[in-house]
Amino acid sequence: MLLKNAAETVSSHCLSQGECAWLLEACESSVCRLYKICPCIGGKDVVTCLSPEAVPLRERSKMKLFKNKKSRAAPEIMLPDRQCSSAFDIPVAAGPLEKELFDRLRYAVPVIDAAIMKIVRLTGGFRLVCSDERYQEQLDRFCETVPVGLTGRSIGCFADAFLDSMLSYGSAVGEIVIDEDEKRIAGLWNGDTSAIVINAGSSPFERNYAVRLPDGSMKNIAHPERIVYSALTGGRSLLRGLPALSGILLRIYQCIGQNYDRAGNVRYAVTYKPSDGMGDIATTKERAMLIAKEWADSMSSSSCGRVKDFISVGDVDIRVIGADNQLFDTNVPVRQLLEQIVSKLSIPPFLLGLNWSTTERMSSQQADILTSELEYYRRLLTPVLCEIGDSYLCSVGADAVCSAEWDNINLQDESALAEARLKNAQAQEIELRNQEKLNS
Repeated sequence: MLLKNAAETVSSHCLSQGECAWLLEACESSVCRLYKICPCIGGKDVVTCLSPEAVPLRERSKMKLFKNKKSRAAPEIMLPDRQCSSAFDIPVAAGPLEKELFDRLRYAVPVIDAAIMKIVRLTGGFRLVCSDERYQEQLDRFCETVPVGLTGRSIGCFADAFLDSMLSYGSAVGEIVIDEDEKRIAGLWNGDTSAIVINAGSSPFERNYAVRLPDGSMKNIAHPERIVYSALTGGRSLLRGLPALSGILLRIYQCIGQNYDRAGNVRYAVTYKPSDGMGDIATTKERAMLIAKEWADSMSSSSCGRVKDFISVGDVDIRVIGADNQLFDTNVPVRQLLEQIVSKLSIPPFLLGLNWSTTERMSSQQADILTSELEYYRRLLTPVLCEIGDSYLCSVGADAVCSAEWDNINLQDESALAEARLKNAQAQEIELRNQEKLNS
């Protein structure tokens, strides 16, 4: 029956000599058989049973054998109408416990606090430039006099606190405070990043902000457009990974302090050895008490500015307690820990008073690396500052935008820079002379 149907199929397609036809047997089971029918010159057809997977890809597309199979859609990274889920929610950068941990870390380890403060100061100053020169003077006055929090003034003060929070906690948040009566910017405010919860809005690129209240509930911020937010790469603090190393370092310093309490504060052991005579043995207790009294008097008199000599009769031995023992050398473990801390903070050791570099060339390379780090922090701050400047220009009715111009980072020796400029000028002068000779 199958061969007959196959022959009819071949004749119905009017196959010419050398052409082949494909026949798919209909069946109710999940497994179907496929036959390849090739007519021969002698009039006999050659029928070959094949599995569907053995059919050439070109013939599959021609015959549409698998048209019932659902086509797989091409993968897409993001659809325009994609709904946001919890997977796109921006996590809180620094929790309350992390914030307290990092604050105590800066308080306990002065090197960490000094490094962050130096990075903030070395980032340098900036100036907001308006695209419309008519509003430049107003923009400059706003940047110099805008209130920041309770004690600060100027946008530079806001930028310093903003960068300090971003380095310490991994993210920073601020608010543009609006005077509703006068419809102008009343000031800037640096917020607590641990109290802010950030969620995705209607699109993955829209942020909604909520404030965590003391009772644990959340309160949505009514005007998220007034919030400025920025974070380090990954939203992780610069101090992440340092608590473990800092704990070891603090234990070493604590042990050093305890050792100096025991051996550093010199204490004496006064030993009286009575002779074999019956008189010395009978008066041993009285003599020991007298020696102790006179020794204590001679030691206490030094606090009053007087020096007394101690004179005794008999076999009296005076030694310093712990004089035969030496304190452990902690230079190697302390330096290893400080190297790890400094490498995490990405700041040259000589800026922290750690003179590890033995060559001037190494210090110059470390300064160049720090320059690239400062440029990275500037790139994070620039959008925030421009957003504040654009908000002010919008409040005064100006159809303009602003850009940030940063001061040059100069960590090199001024004499070396001046010498380099002199050599460049001399080289340029020689090139001009040679060009004039060639032209003449």
